[in-house]
Amino acid sequence: MYVEELLSRYAAGEREFQEIALVGVNLSGKDLRGISFRRADLSQAILRGADLSSANLREAKLVGTDLSQSTLVEINLISADLSHANLYESDLSRAGLRSARLIAANLNRAHLPEANLGEANFSQANLYEANLSYASLHRAKLIGADLTRAILEGVNLSNAIMTGAILEGANLMGAVIHGTNLEAADLREADLSRARIISSSLVNANLGRVNGRNVNLSWTSLRGANLRRANLYRANLSWANLSECDLSEAVLISANINQTNLSKADLTGTIMPSGATHE
Repeated sequence: MYVEELLSRYAAGEREFQEIALVGVNLSGKDLRGISFRRADLSQAILRGADLSSANLREAKLVGTDLSQSTLVEINLISADLSHANLYESDLSRAGLRSARLIAANLNRAHLPEANLGEANFSQANLYEANLSYASLHRAKLIGADLTRAILEGVNLSNAIMTGAILEGANLMGAVIHGTNLEAADLREADLSRARIISSSLVNANLGRVNGRNVNLSWTSLRGANLRRANLYRANLSWANLSECDLSEAVLISANINQTNLSKADLTGTIMPSGATHE
């Protein structure tokens, strides 16, 4: 189908364009609100600055598609393939991306508050300074994803796989992180205040200078992690494994270290809870 025919039919009120092939077409800046491209092939298409609010692109193929600075509010992208797509500064507020593939996609500064990203695959994706506040990433894959300075306040990351993810300077205030794999992740200077990181794995993770005021790390393994100069004021570390951790110069004032494993941890200059001892 030619672009002219598509736009003409859309202008006439037609919205159903399921399973059509639009590989490499240029629809930059077009108003396509409410359109249905379900199972359509839009690979390598250019939709820069387009408005696809409330559109249905469920199971669509968008590999390498340019959706930068586009408006995708409340769009349906469930099970869509957006691998290597460009979503720079796109607005995906309240979008549905459950089980979508976004492998190596560019979501630099993308806006995804309250989006449903459950079971989506963001492995190796660029989410630098992206806004994912209060989004659901339950069971999502973010292996090696770059979330540097991303806004993840109140996000649900339960059972997500985030091995090797970069979260340096990220805002994870009040995040729900239950049963999550964050092994070897980089969380330097991240804000984990009031986050609930329970029964998760942060083995060999870098949490240097992290803000962990009131964080709940109970039953979590941080074996071999770097917590140098971390602020763990009033943190709940009960039953956590901090063996072989670098806790030098960390602040644990009023922290709960009941049954915490601190064997072979470096506690040089660590400010421990009042009355606490470590053999």
